[in-house]
Amino acid sequence: MPDTTVLTSLDGGVFTITLNRPEAYNAFNTALLKDLAEALKQAEKSKDARAIVLTGNGKAFCAGQDLKEVKDFSNGFSFSETVVNGYNPVIVKLATISKPVIAAINGAAAGAGFSLALACDLRVMSASAKLSTAFIKIGLVPDSGASFFLPRLIGHSRAFELMTLSDDILPEHALSIGLVNRVVPADALMTEAMNIAKRYAE
Repeated sequence: MPDTTVLTSLDGGVFTITLNRPEAYNAFNTALLKDLAEALKQAEKSKDARAIVLTGNGKAFCAGQDLKEVKDFSNGFSFSETVVNGYNPVIVKLATISKPVIAAINGAAAGAGFSLALACDLRVMSASAKLSTAFIKIGLVPDSGASFFLPRLIGHSRAFELMTLSDDILPEHALSIGLVNRVVPADALMTEAMNIAKRYAE
């Protein structure tokens, strides 16, 4: 088990935030949401950080909400409270932070993990990754900003299709519809994302 759910580093003006629950495909739990919010605050406050890269450790970028945490509602878990008090502050911070944020999508980004990528300013996607709205598959309305960002990126009709059919979105398709900015081989992902970020940090 990782010691912390989020790893951070600063190099050449680029503040890198890495979701660090690889054993759970970097799915959100209460700790990860809290740690990500704190990492974003650190990135914003740091005078040396002039651009941000957001990525995931392991095979996934972020698999969305960790459903193991919500199986037993007797533990006090509330979807509405988690969205309002957990997800929304993180998404709003990503969208409004005064430094450019590049999502380095290293693997699957689904549900709220998909929303997380949408909230970033640029998206660089690994050729081995995939995206999925996923919400409708578990009977949820798209949350965490997905219904706000997606139609603004790709238009209402395409957004409606992706949200309601919830098919996997492969890299070349994501690029062709403007959902991501670049697609690169998996082993070149972080180099590409860092190169872009360092241009902003200059």
